[in-house]
Order: sequence, then structure tokens, then C-alpha cells
Amino acid sequence: MGRLQNKVVIITGAAGGMGATEAKLFSQEGAKVIATDIQIEKLEAWVTIAKKEGLTINSIKHNVTSEGDWKDVVELAIKLYGRLDVLINNAGVYPGYVDCENTSIDLWGKVISINLTGPFLGCKICIPHLRNAGGGSIVNIASIAGLVGGNGAAYSASKGGLRLLSMDLAVSLAKDKIRVNTICPGGVLTPMTEALMQAPGMTDMIKTMSPQGRMADPLEIAMGALYLASDESSFVTGVDLAIDGGSVAR
Repeated sequence: MGRLQNKVVIITGAAGGMGATEAKLFSQEGAKVIATDIQIEKLEAWVTIAKKEGLTINSIKHNVTSEGDWKDVVELAIKLYGRLDVLINNAGVYPGYVDCENTSIDLWGKVISINLTGPFLGCKICIPHLRNAGGGSIVNIASIAGLVGGNGAAYSASKGGLRLLSMDLAVSLAKDKIRVNTICPGGVLTPMTEALMQAPGMTDMIKTMSPQGRMADPLEIAMGALYLASDESSFVTGVDLAIDGGSVAR
């Protein structure tokens, strides 16, 4: 307990799955969490329960592709707690496998906007506040689709771009004591993947991605995010942490 004591954290895409798990874990470790999602009813439902259990978590509706929404989220964090220490860019969308020839310009734009432009806006708007706090940590949740091919044109491009955005920021922000790292999950059992697994053969495909023969629990991803957000990783920046059960080792 206390690995993030009194740190102020923004976590996007927190209505469920990895984001909600990260928010609960971080608060249990002493953080003051601003949990955001465009699915506000779903987000508020679990946040209300978490507050009754004594967790310090606040919720706000947030479209990560909107610069105005990002400003509102950061304004809330500063209004409530006077600082910002950690940003977790967790929000994302996976459209399923769609190859280049069958990717419409609308689909391309949607995936890039949420998965890449959203984190870019978050970093852009949060960096001055992290700097004012004397440093901090940004953790971008990408995917093993950003490390290896075969996951669809738009999705792979968005996650590969997010990895390189993280590396560029890690170099440029090192002088400000702001660390920027990327987590690349493999298959994770979340509401989004559960819906995808209804397609024929999808369950077997996702499970066999990993030599361990299973999908990750969201808590296994959250524990990696906790390490990168905490001061335990003070000399870690610009890295890709694959939490994938060995998938990219094949």
C-alpha cells in the first residue's frame, strides 16, 4: 500500500476493463484519481460504489479526441487537488482485424483519432502541469499490435504511432523529470474483447496468441502501469513494456 501516496492521476477509458482496474488499484495505493470516459453512466456506476468503499476517485465525461474536454479534465484535477503527477492514456478502440484494402477513410480516421490523437492531446495539455509539479509520469497503453504486424492497418498504425510518440516525449521531457513509457498488452479479458470473442474462432485465436495459452486479467496490466507510474521506476523512460504472456517472443 502507498506506492502512489498523494499522487494525482488522470486515467482515461476508465468505464470498465483495464482503465477501471487501474483506477481502483491506484486509489488503493494512495492516489487521488480522476477517472474519465465517454460512457459516463457506466463510469459513474462503479465510481459511486468505489467512493462508498473509501476510494478517492472522481469521474468526468470525456471524449479524448476533444481538446476542450481534455482541458476540462485537467481543470478538474487542478481545482480538486492543485497538481497533476501522472497521466494514463488508456482509452482506445479496436475495430477488429481490417486489412488496408478494406479500411475505409472513415474507419481509419476514427481509429487514429481515438488511439493516437487522443493521447497526443492528453500529453500536450498535461505536460505543463506535470512540469509544474516538478516532474511526473505518462503511461501510454498501446498494444503488441504496435510491435508486430497482422492486426489490421488502422489499429496497428495507431498503436505503433503511440509507441514512437512516447519515445519522442521521453527524450524531450527527460530534462523536466517527466518520464514517458508504453505498455503493450497482448490479449486481455475486457468487455471489449469479450464482445469480439463472440465471432467464430475468435476465442481460440486470442488464447493461442500467447504461449501461456490464455488471456491476461486486467489487473496484470494495471500492475505494470502501477510500476511505471510510481517512483519505483524513476530511471525508466522511453521503454515498451510488453505484458503479453510471451506473444512477441515467438
